[in-house]
Amino acid sequence: MGKIRIYPPVKIFCAVTFAPGAKPEEIIRKLEALLSPADSRSDLFAFSDFTDYYSPEMGGGLQKQFVSFTELKPAEYLPDLKIAANLIETDFAGENGRMVNIDPGYLCAAKIVLATTKDYDHRIYLNRGIFGDVHLRFRKGHFQINDWTYPDYRQPETIDYFEALRNIYLDALKDWKPDQVRF
Repeated sequence: MGKIRIYPPVKIFCAVTFAPGAKPEEIIRKLEALLSPADSRSDLFAFSDFTDYYSPEMGGGLQKQFVSFTELKPAEYLPDLKIAANLIETDFAGENGRMVNIDPGYLCAAKIVLATTKDYDHRIYLNRGIFGDVHLRFRKGHFQINDWTYPDYRQPETIDYFEALRNIYLDALKDWKPDQVRF
C-alpha cells in the first residue's frame, strides 16, 4: 500500500488569447493581482494560424501568449482560477463580445493540466463545473503530445517554452517539503 501524501504545489500559467484592440498589459496585470507577479512569458504568436475556433466571437487576427506566475499554488486551486479567469474575460469584453480568452492551467513535474468547462472522454471532473485535461505528458526528458492536444500546444516553440518553465518549477520546488496526510 502506498503512503498518502500531500500533492506538491504546482506552477500556474494562463494561455491568453487577445483580440485586436484588447489591452494585454492590463489583462496580465489583473492576472498578477489575482495570482502573483508573472515570471515568464512566451513570445506572442498568431493564434489564428492554428484555429479559427474563437473567430466568430472574437474576430480575426487573434494573438496568443503563455504567461506563468511566481507563486506555486495547490493543484486543487485550478477550478477557482478558471472561474476567476472567466470573470476577468467579462471585465474586458467589448460591445461585440469577448476581447480576451484566458485558459488557466498548471504544470507539474509529470504533466500540464488545462482547466475547461467542457466535458470529453479524456477529461476528469474537478469541481464547480470545471474539468481537467491532461494536455501534455513529460516522458523521456520531453513533453509529449496526446491525440487531443491542441495544435498550438504541439508546436516546438510551445514545447520548448513549457520545458523551460518546468525547469523554473523544479527549481522553485526544491524548498518544498512534503508532509504525510493524517486521517
